[in-house]
This record gives sequence, C-alpha cells and structure tokens, in this order.
Amino acid sequence: MLKKFLLFIPLLTLLSFKSSEKIYTGTASYYGQHWTGRLTSSGERFHKDSLTAAHKYFKFGTIVKVTNLHNDSVRYVKINDRLPKSSKFVIDLSYGTAEELNFIRRGVIKVTLEPVDTVPIKK
Repeated sequence: MLKKFLLFIPLLTLLSFKSSEKIYTGTASYYGQHWTGRLTSSGERFHKDSLTAAHKYFKFGTIVKVTNLHNDSVRYVKINDRLPKSSKFVIDLSYGTAEELNFIRRGVIKVTLEPVDTVPIKK
C-alpha cells in the first residue's frame, strides 16, 4: 500500500504544476496597418496579417492563447514585440488577429491570456 502511495505523489506534483498556469485578464488593443514592414523589438518584421502581439513581460517567442470575452473567439499568437510598461493594455495584437477576434470596429476588447508554449524567434 505504501509503494502505491509513494508512486502517486510524483503524479500529483506534476498535475499541480500543470494546473497552476496563470491566466491573465485585461484590455487588448491592436496595431494599425501602417506598422507593416517595421522591425519589432525582437528583430522580426511586423506584418499586419501575422498572428503576433506585443506584451510587457512575456518572453519573445511565447505562444499565448487569447480569448475575446465579448464573443468567446480564440486565437493563438506569438509574442514578438514589447508594450511600454506604462501601457494600460495587457496585450497589443496584430491587425490580422484583431480581424479574426472580430474587434476591428470596437478598437479594444476584454481578453484572457494564457501562455501555452515558446518557439524560437526568426529574424
């Protein structure tokens, strides 16, 4: 019985780490189309149709699940730029992502952010 219990403890530990992922809530905005072609903070070129975003603290290359709380649409974006620390927004999305989340006309929306994975940045 003790052996079974001792084998169960590591499994509980792994499950507790996975379920403790942080989910952030806040207001999102989007980059205007005129930013296309400019370099982002990570060194990548911005393109209005890419599924990318700017965040204050997430590491470049972090994949984030973004959920529009107004209509429950979801998109996954890669962080490749920085927001100023003084920004009132939690994330700044590309124009293409804003189109897919259906908030171009609104300009800003309430969202949840859930970091999912990290990929390398290609310059």
